[in-house]
Amino acid sequence: MRHVLRTLVTATTAVAVMAASAAAAAAPQDAYRAGLQGGLDEVVTAGAIGALAQVRDAHGVWRGTSGVAEVGRTRAVPVDGRFRVGSVTKTFLATVVLQLVDEGELRLEDTVESWLPGVVPNGHHITVRQLLDHTSGLPDVIPTLPLPPDPAFLENRWRTWTAAELVARALANPPVFEEPGSAFSYSNTGYTLLGQIIEKATGKSYARQIERRVIRPLRLDDTWLPGTSTRIRGPRPHGYVPIERQNGGWQLVDYTEMNPSVFGAGGEMISTTKDLDRFFAVLLGGGLLPGHLLDEMKTPGVETRRYGLGLVWRDTPCGVRVYGNDGDALAYQAYSFSTQDRRRQVTVAVTPRFEGDIDAAVYAFVDKAICG
Repeated sequence: MRHVLRTLVTATTAVAVMAASAAAAAAPQDAYRAGLQGGLDEVVTAGAIGALAQVRDAHGVWRGTSGVAEVGRTRAVPVDGRFRVGSVTKTFLATVVLQLVDEGELRLEDTVESWLPGVVPNGHHITVRQLLDHTSGLPDVIPTLPLPPDPAFLENRWRTWTAAELVARALANPPVFEEPGSAFSYSNTGYTLLGQIIEKATGKSYARQIERRVIRPLRLDDTWLPGTSTRIRGPRPHGYVPIERQNGGWQLVDYTEMNPSVFGAGGEMISTTKDLDRFFAVLLGGGLLPGHLLDEMKTPGVETRRYGLGLVWRDTPCGVRVYGNDGDALAYQAYSFSTQDRRRQVTVAVTPRFEGDIDAAVYAFVDKAICG
């Protein structure tokens, strides 16, 4: 498979670039690094239990943590901690879909009906592209489930969900809008369907395809798709969810272990800051997709949105555009962005306390990392 060769060459080059950058890091960067640590501390102050980050620039790699790894304990967040990445998984899945497009196994304009006949009402009008860029109009499955702080949320903690169950649950609701492609509405259901389409096209699960095409070639040794496995192996911060008490108020419940099948193709992955940085560096460098499909990945379905085919972008205050994605896995939140030239990258993982505006603090940290 030509993607693997291209990926291996690019990944090897990336290692050499990082080594050279580390060697060049002898110049003092104390003020900048102190600013990064201060920004990460501000994320915790804004409402997090713990946070960890990796920033890569021309001077090398900075890795830092703030807060604690577990409520009620003093143990620091492990700098190499594993965490659930939530919707950052979608960028990996979209990469596989676009590789299959490149190989002629499917087309962006193929309809859902052509791959999954009878599964989706109006499926003959919804395309693979519209599933990728969230313009299908299909309702999102997540809001149909009990969610924190509802105590009923915990009843599903160990439940195994199949893709068919999740899709059927979502499609019991009407579409968000009638004409596919006419508007944007974020839908995890669309990515669950994409996982099924990958299996139909290849005969292998989306997890096997991500492992074979992305994780193994890039040597992302601390990245995996757990399926129904409930544990996060290796060092990790604990994650929590808020649950209402019977006598009023709410409490944080340790939700580090749970059955991630509910997130499925759109959000089940576990990774590290180092691995996510590496993935986005290789992706944006053309190591996983040819240029015309990487351009498609950056093209929004709706001009007013900044969501392409599984890839998000934002413009920083210094005028530099960054590409990546963010993800909410309930007890964990992840953010990973890179400049187009890959000279600056930043990945942050947070275990939220569900108090305050963490997003604003994280994006302030991202801006600090990118703009200096």
